[in-house]
Amino acid sequence: MKAEEFDEKFDSGEDITSYLDLSTIRRPGYEQRRVNVDFPLWVIEALDKEAERIGVTRQSIIKVWIAERLEQHSQVKNL
Repeated sequence: MKAEEFDEKFDSGEDITSYLDLSTIRRPGYEQRRVNVDFPLWVIEALDKEAERIGVTRQSIIKVWIAERLEQHSQVKNL
């Protein structure tokens, strides 16, 4: 399919997902890299308790809390 035809389908609101190779999709800036962090036992226990309370994994709550803190820091910095 030529780009013009693809653009026309997109612009008319047609579902174009069947024309895309979704197996190669990437979100620039969101690639993951593994890091290891050592926490005191009391922190891990508190994380586990809160994660269980809201129904997520320890890893999820750590990711969310760090992302929230970085977002807050970014907003304060831009004021």
